[in-house]
Amino acid sequence: MMSKQHLLFVLYSVCGTVIKEAATKSKARGSQGQFPITQNVTVAEGTTANMTCRVDYNDNTSLQWSNPAQQTLFFGDKKALRDNRIELVRASWKELTISISDVSLSDEGQYTCSLFTMPVKTSKAFLTVLGVPEKPEIFGFTRPAVEGEEVALTCITTGSKPAANIRWFRNDKEVQGVKEVNATGRSFMVRSTVRLQVDRNDDGAAYTCSVEHVALNSTPHQVTEVLEVHYAPQVEIVHSVPLPQEGQYFKLECVSKGNPLPEPVLWTKDGGDLPDVERMIVEGRELIITALNKTDNGTYRCEARLARLCKGDEYVLFVYDPNALTQHSPDHALIGGVVAVVVFITLCFIIVLGRYLARHKGTYLTNEAKGSEDAPDADTAIINADGNHAHAEEKKEYFI
Repeated sequence: MMSKQHLLFVLYSVCGTVIKEAATKSKARGSQGQFPITQNVTVAEGTTANMTCRVDYNDNTSLQWSNPAQQTLFFGDKKALRDNRIELVRASWKELTISISDVSLSDEGQYTCSLFTMPVKTSKAFLTVLGVPEKPEIFGFTRPAVEGEEVALTCITTGSKPAANIRWFRNDKEVQGVKEVNATGRSFMVRSTVRLQVDRNDDGAAYTCSVEHVALNSTPHQVTEVLEVHYAPQVEIVHSVPLPQEGQYFKLECVSKGNPLPEPVLWTKDGGDLPDVERMIVEGRELIITALNKTDNGTYRCEARLARLCKGDEYVLFVYDPNALTQHSPDHALIGGVVAVVVFITLCFIIVLGRYLARHKGTYLTNEAKGSEDAPDADTAIINADGNHAHAEEKKEYFI
């Protein structure tokens, strides 16, 4: 009897041990197959970050999210940290997803997802927060600038992470600036300066500072400064008729360009005031003489002033007698006829001279050929010379 009981006890003991070992092995195999899976997350400052932790196999073991300071955020579906920005999105045996709204730069760091097996298994996920650059501002320009002055335009943007890039444009053409980056806590301050010596061509030019950053996608922040440049006036006098005559209506206009446009202009005659204000009327930039006469002859000057700069132009007026112009005016038809006759005679002379030279050139060549054939010998030449001399002496005696 005792031996049978002892046998049953041994059988129960063996079966229990086998079952326990099988359960232990099964649990170990399940535990080894449980690994939390996470992914790094990158978001812009002020947006919402979703942190997800998953497992392919779970035997009812809890998941937990912790922040970079190792503070528990959620244990399963139980919230552990009092932060209204952190909310539960999804909680199950295979997934734990939480959200962090209105993310700031201080939220950046390494977050940990833990699976409470034996031993505990963990996975890390890094949260990167992009600092969004503030809208830029342009400093250093005092309106207006004066032509020839050196101007420095400085564009500044703060709060970017990583450091933003600044580009300059003059109207639609890019110009180069000098960039400087300074760290301010977790973010950066970026400045860029463009230096130029302004002239009148810069008046009205638009200088645009464009801030580019990964957090802005493809829409950069921009700010524009339109330059205003003052420059000295340029003055020119324009007259209404080319040949002023007595009794005519006559007008002089003072055309001036400058910034700002000089107002008003000053008219003088021969260095003094206008002598006849009844006939000489100034209207804005124009000097009008209603009826010209000889007393109006002289030098007229127009002056335009801009600050301490004064520019002017002069016009010498000479009033002609209309009768004298009619009597002594040249007959253009007569002059044209005389010129035509002179040209014709010149051409005829050239033609006759050419023919004469051509004819005499041929005769000279013929005579030269004959002379070479009939040339006398030396004795004959001496006799002819003596005879000619004697003949000359006879003529001389005859005349005496």
